[in-house]
Amino acid sequence: MTAEFPQLPEAALERFDAAEELYREWNARINVVSRKDIDGLYDHHFLHSVCIAAYVRRFRPELFSEGTRVLDIGTGGGFPGIPLAIMFPEVSFTLCDSIGKKIKVAAAVAESLELQNVTAVNARAEALQGPFDTVVSRAVTSLDNFMPWLKGKKVGNVLYLKGGDIEEELYNAAVHCGLHRDRVRIWKIEDWLADGWFKGKYVVDIKT
Repeated sequence: MTAEFPQLPEAALERFDAAEELYREWNARINVVSRKDIDGLYDHHFLHSVCIAAYVRRFRPELFSEGTRVLDIGTGGGFPGIPLAIMFPEVSFTLCDSIGKKIKVAAAVAESLELQNVTAVNARAEALQGPFDTVVSRAVTSLDNFMPWLKGKKVGNVLYLKGGDIEEELYNAAVHCGLHRDRVRIWKIEDWLADGWFKGKYVVDIKT
């Protein structure tokens, strides 16, 4: 993580090291990361998650300012919420997933890492009440399915990790959810990370 974030405090680096070990231990019991992909845990899960941090620090630092409230919808075992919580200890993160065994892992990892800024909730996104300043998520569904989950939460912004034909998804979200294209900014992750795995992957910034 030092190569991507050279100014990251030592305490955060230690937590990332500990988190990787914790996820490997938990994954042997509960499959929160595909066992075929466990060797890609760092690049495909930790590094992918903190692409949101890279975007925020470059373009939207106000989204993760001190005291802001962030909701991670469909966090699974804690992605992107846990890596982001390590990087932004001054921000409050609520991690939400409807699958109990996965959110159990997220809660256990957060507790082991002593992340005081993380709350893990076993619930469907629609059941949670706002307000939240920002919602983050990592490709849990298409945007036209995702946007209705925000109804009633008084969310200011969405930062969504997506891949594939993002313009088609935005078109469908415009048709079905009234999402205006001029409220969306797309950041190509490959502009920051040269690794070919990130080609065709984006941080989608939506002003709600």
